[in-house]
Amino acid sequence: MMTEKVMIMIPTYNERENIVCLIEEILEILPRAEIVVVDDNSPDGTADLVRKMESVHSGVHLLLRQGRRGRGLAGIDGFRYALQQGADYIIEMDADFSHHPTYLPAFLEAIKECDVVLGSRFVDGGESIDRGLIREAITRFAVSYIKWILKVNIADGTSGYRCFRRKVLESINLNELVSHGPPIVQEILYKCCLQGFNIKEIPIVFKDRHRGKSSLHPLILLDAFLMILRLKWGKKGEEVSGSK
Repeated sequence: MMTEKVMIMIPTYNERENIVCLIEEILEILPRAEIVVVDDNSPDGTADLVRKMESVHSGVHLLLRQGRRGRGLAGIDGFRYALQQGADYIIEMDADFSHHPTYLPAFLEAIKECDVVLGSRFVDGGESIDRGLIREAITRFAVSYIKWILKVNIADGTSGYRCFRRKVLESINLNELVSHGPPIVQEILYKCCLQGFNIKEIPIVFKDRHRGKSSLHPLILLDAFLMILRLKWGKKGEEVSGSK
């Protein structure tokens, strides 16, 4: 059994309907793992539920963010927190069960032989289900677009279900990340590729959320596509921006 410290980082915004069940399932599968929920001050009371679980489970932590919201900003704060807490392996996942905790042991097994593990829908054994044709088409276009522009040999460059060795997050310099919204996923992946880290993809079945409401909208998609161009051709890091 892996003896190193594992921390699971979950950014949330209005995930009241999912977060308690998710935490319970994670702890059942990985009882020794620690969990940090990074909540963007959700108006639906997500943080209150996590706070109650925090009082019962010593391995559950709430990082409540005030001020500017954003998937990227929350992710950066969550990664910083995990490093400060001494995590050796950090797993990033969504709270809506599209990233099912069943795969967590497979991530920890795979990370023994690489630096970064991606949960992929587009390798043998991977799959997307319960998604509309339009969303599936957008995802497949985005994957091809990322490969073409960034020249990365990754089957699922949009996956936010990932496991990192500590040294990876220390090396990419979290203070220099500039994506405020969902494009943080591609920015971190690109930096990992540029630094030559060994990245492995493992198959997952991605199932669209059944509870709660997605925050995805056309402006987020446009921001993501523009961010890919900025990552490739931006002259200075500070000129690259993203928003949620």
